[in-house]
Amino acid sequence: MDVMEMVEQSQDAATVKRVFGEPITEDGVTVIPVARVASGGGGGSGKQEAQRAGQGSGGGYGLGATAAGVFVIKNGDVRWKPAVDVNRIVLGGQIVAVIALLTARAIVRIRTDGTRARRKV
Repeated sequence: MDVMEMVEQSQDAATVKRVFGEPITEDGVTVIPVARVASGGGGGSGKQEAQRAGQGSGGGYGLGATAAGVFVIKNGDVRWKPAVDVNRIVLGGQIVAVIALLTARAIVRIRTDGTRARRKV
């Protein structure tokens, strides 16, 4: 595959159709799903020496998407409903818990070392 073909395909992949899904209508309510899309790219290089065969390399590309939420259209009103990433919430809670435990451990050590120092005096 040519590098320029890869760049063109990456541009085709990063369109608004990847972000906004097809509207779904039922009972007078329209829902439009929305995603966060990140796309990558690529490149390449090559050289040719006078008495040697040409050398070259290239490649790359990446595409990732996560749910962002939905637009809800009902009776002419549009509301945004964000998607909840439970994994991110759990990870955040774990990080806070670890920091709290390390802080509590440090406070207990400081107090115990201070108490021991007073006893020795």
